[in-house]
Amino acid sequence: MTDPEHLFDRHMLEALICPQTHTTLHYDAEKQELVSKAAGLAFPIRNGIPVMLVDEARQLD
Repeated sequence: MTDPEHLFDRHMLEALICPQTHTTLHYDAEKQELVSKAAGLAFPIRNGIPVMLVDEARQLD
């Protein structure tokens, strides 16, 4: 099985923005998430694909 971390192109991060706040995202490699500090949301990366849906995002503590 391929490591999911290696499926995500980190350079793609530069093109992605938070769908709610339109701000930049932080890549959390350990949790495999893209984090929007402005929105307080973490968007999951599943099978190397960022899921940029607010309904699928995790609320940050």
